[in-house]
Amino acid sequence: MLNMNFAQAARVDTASALWQPSPMPGVWRKPLAREDAERGHATSVVRYDAGARFAHHLHPGGEEILVLEGFFSDESGDFGPGSYLRNPPGSGHAPFSEGGCVLFVKLHQFAPGDTASVHIDTASADWLPGQGGLQVMPLHAYEGEQVALVKWPAGERFVPHRHWGGEEILVLSGEFIDEHGRYPVGSWLRSPHLSAHYPYTEVETVIWVKTGHLPVVSVGR
Repeated sequence: MLNMNFAQAARVDTASALWQPSPMPGVWRKPLAREDAERGHATSVVRYDAGARFAHHLHPGGEEILVLEGFFSDESGDFGPGSYLRNPPGSGHAPFSEGGCVLFVKLHQFAPGDTASVHIDTASADWLPGQGGLQVMPLHAYEGEQVALVKWPAGERFVPHRHWGGEEILVLSGEFIDEHGRYPVGSWLRSPHLSAHYPYTEVETVIWVKTGHLPVVSVGR
């Protein structure tokens, strides 16, 4: 079990973490949060070597993917850098990568009733105005859960705020900063329900962010 106490903050610099082999040859991962070795809740950075592939399998609790590098493929198509995918509970596929790829992957974390299949090319989708100088690209919403890309201009400061239902961030470019630390590209941050911070940037920064998906009471493990 890894980082499964959702009442505690978790911080991982994925750029310096070591790749670990998966059960499939040519597929590697950097675990960020994991309930069990090969099942249940899991958040990871995953790398496919060129030509690596998985046998057809099902997603009993759903699968959420953001393609970070290269092209990720399955029976439904080829997905390049910036592709955001949601494969709902009960779906299945046989994924592969001809040239290799790196992914941010979340397994078995869909809310009950969230059955949407989502394919968004964030490289071509529109940015919308957000608070202050921020720009936002909504990716998914279900009940209290919100997923988006957020672009921060250099020097932007956000108002101090609390996270109802928690907040999870992956830094995609630039550097994200708050009073607790500085987080370069590849940093994964998970902050619990009602945590607070005062974030800002010194250079243009893009983050993937999810809010409202963590338990609103302490988890005793």
